[in-house]
This record gives sequence, C-alpha cells and structure tokens, in this order.
Amino acid sequence: MATRRSYIDIPDHARRDFVKWSVGIGAALGLQPWKVFEVQESIFGAAFAQSAGTAKTNRMVSLTAGNGGLAWFTQLFPFVAIAADTANANVSYYKPGVFTAQKVDATKGDQPLSLGADAPAILKDAASPMKVTSFICGANETHTGAPTSLLKISGTNSLYAASAAIQTASPTLVPAITVGTLPFGTAPGAPSIASVPNAQAIAGLFKSVAASAGNALEKPENAALFEAYFKANVAMQKAAGRATQTRTLLTAKAAANLLGKQLDLAATAADFTAYGVDDATLAANGSTANKAKLVEIASVLIQAMKAYKQNLTSMVMGRAMNDDPHGAFTNMPLLEGTVKSLGGIFQAFLADAMATPDPLEPTKKIGENLVFTITGDTFKNPTNRNGWGDGTPQGSSVMYVMHGGKTIAAGQFGGITAAGASVSFIGSTGAAKPGATAADHLAAVTPANAAVLYAVSKHDSTRVKDFNTAATLDTYKALLNPDAVGV
Repeated sequence: MATRRSYIDIPDHARRDFVKWSVGIGAALGLQPWKVFEVQESIFGAAFAQSAGTAKTNRMVSLTAGNGGLAWFTQLFPFVAIAADTANANVSYYKPGVFTAQKVDATKGDQPLSLGADAPAILKDAASPMKVTSFICGANETHTGAPTSLLKISGTNSLYAASAAIQTASPTLVPAITVGTLPFGTAPGAPSIASVPNAQAIAGLFKSVAASAGNALEKPENAALFEAYFKANVAMQKAAGRATQTRTLLTAKAAANLLGKQLDLAATAADFTAYGVDDATLAANGSTANKAKLVEIASVLIQAMKAYKQNLTSMVMGRAMNDDPHGAFTNMPLLEGTVKSLGGIFQAFLADAMATPDPLEPTKKIGENLVFTITGDTFKNPTNRNGWGDGTPQGSSVMYVMHGGKTIAAGQFGGITAAGASVSFIGSTGAAKPGATAADHLAAVTPANAAVLYAVSKHDSTRVKDFNTAATLDTYKALLNPDAVGV
C-alpha cells in the first residue's frame, strides 16, 4: 500500500521570508530559481512551489535625472513635433528631421512617438515587444536632484514606494535598492529600501544585506520555519552537487556567510565593454568628457540585470547625468557622442533583458516582466537651444517608460508643439488636450502613474486603487493596451 507523502507546512506569515531566503541561498549555491522551486515542491508540495515560482508582479528599474539631466533624454526620445521641425534652426534637438517613428498599432491604443537618431535599436525594431511611452505631465522642478512631482499618486503615496509595496507579492532577497538620495517616498506596505552612495557599492550592499537576512534565522521565531529552511538548504546542496559543504549549512549563520562570499554582482571590465562605456568606445563616440556619468548609469543597469537574473531584487533606482547642460549645443561633438553612448547603454540593457529567460517564468524574457522609468526635474526649453534654458512650456515635465510586457500603450501622450506650447492628455480617453495649463499637467500625473502601477502589478486594478481610491480603471484605461484591460 502506497503511503501518502508528508509535506512540511509553513505558516502564511512566514512564507514570503522563506521564499526570499531560499532563493538567496540557492543563488549562492549556483542554482537557478526554478531548481530552488523544484526542491521546494519536494519538501512543501506543489501548491507552495507553484505559488513561490510565479512572477506575480513585474520588476522595475528607475533612473532619476535631476539638476537638468532629464534634458539629455529628449535627444533619445524627442517630442514628435520637435524632432520633425527643420524650419527652426534653434530647435533643441541635435539632429532635426533625423528620427525613426516608433511603430503604431492603433488597435493597441498606441500613439505616435519619435525615436532619436541614436535611440536603442531594439526600440526601432517593429517586431520587438519592447516599446517606449512618454507622458507629458508633472511640473518643472529646475535644479532639483530628487524631483517628486511626477511620482505623486494620492496623499503621501509615491509611485516607487507603491510599486515596491505591490512587488512584495513576489518576494526577493533585497526588495528595493536606491543609489544616492532619491525620492522613494512612502506607501502602505512598502518595504525598507536599501541605499548605497554610488552604483559601484551595489554589489557590496547585496552581500551585507544577504548576510543580515540569513543571520535573522539564528533565532527563528517559528520552529517549523527553521526546520523547513534547514531541509531546503540540504536538498539544494545535494542538487548543486556540493555534498562536502553540507555541514556548513547546519545554521543560518553559515548560510549567511556563504551568501556573503558568493553573491558578487559587481560590474566587470567585460560588462563595461558590452555597454559601450569602456575607454575605447567612449573615445570613439566622443563622449569621454562625460565618462563618470555614463559609467554610473551603466553600472546601475548592469548590476540590476545581474540581480534580476537571479531574482534577488525587484526594484533598482539610480541617478542619471545629474548635471545642468545649458551649453550642450555649443559643443556638438560632445553632445552627439554623449547621446550615442546613452543609446548604447540602453540598447545593451534592453537587448539583454529581451534575450534572457525570466528566472520565474522561463517561457518569458526578463524584459517582458520589466518596467523601466526615467523621470527628472526639467527637460529644458524645447524650441531654443541657445543656452538651453530651464523653462518648459506651461511648467510641464515628462516621464519616459520603457516596457516589453504589452500592458501600457506605446507612444507619446500629450506633447510639445513646434511653436513651443504644451499639450496634455486625458487618461480616460487618451485624447490630447491642447492649450494645457500647469494644473492640467499636474492632474495628468495621476492616470500616468496608475498605468505604471497597473503594469507593475500585472493588471491588478484593485492594487492600484489601494494607493489611490479615485483611480478606477476607467480613469486610465486609455493609456493601456486594450488586451491588458480586465485580464
């Protein structure tokens, strides 16, 4: 007579911590997350493993381009009317008339959008699901290193904190990482954020946080959790073919030490070459003078991708440029070279994301479960490059969102006319709103952020409403791919 297999039960309150720690120790042993979930199934049952091994939310990477740094990205993603304006010799785009129109599928809610001459090639590939959306909204916050107008949801709730709160449904070892003092904000259920002073410190942070997470198991509050943790470690050790290390896993402290020694996400020289920020490529592009800023961006994205590949974090926030390029158009070789290097960095990151299977959903790519935002303080005067003034039409700002999950509609919502007037948009219809005021642009932040949260949550409008009760699906559904609405 066959005996029924007995599985270990883990209380609901302990499951997220267990998943977080077990994925971390699996990574230290060289195991992909799917192998960890196989082990979990053998010990805790199929239902637990299926729950743990599903990407319930999307990952997020965010760049904050403060102190005028946002202006650089208008060269990669120029406003439609500005990119096409060859009559105005002072238009603030480095190659007037030279751009690629992003593919528009009106049945998916797309709007026209222009990709600059050096924008990532993957975004210009009509067959690629990776697209970019720009929302003209928010307020000009000139010379602010940590601008916040684009991040407001409702009350004190902020976009990044709310996204991180949503992402706790998919536990990771270090839920959210920020480089420098950036506007993470607050939201109910948001995890504590791990902060480092610069991009190069991310790898060291991971080691120390991994160790502290393991050390917490030295005195477990729940004996069943400790038993489960121990048995999973032994089983994963066997799966990794390192039986000689079994004794080192007798305590959670030993596991923490192992994590600290083996989880190395640091960017290497080979990584920098792949991202085009090695000395030779920067010199060829003519962007060496901006090396430090470009390397900082590349370092953030390189380490974010390494962490995503092992499902070790859900969110990485970094700084971008953080300068004030008033004189950019007086040095065209440096301007063109810097934009080319920025495009190369994004191309490397996005191409890697779209080529790498998601560790939780091997049938999908990481890029299909990723939301990439760029925000900042001011995109500067779009119609007069002389001195590239800080003022923007009607005090507007812009948020760029790159995404491969076919949730947010692609294209430019709102805009800037060739005459220098701003246009807002209506979230419920997607229609343009000419003659926009500063108040219109601030109001448009709500539907834009609701669309981003909807993508992060993988189409959970209820979770979006948890952070803004007024954000019903009808108020932002026109910013979404219709195929993603209500599914």
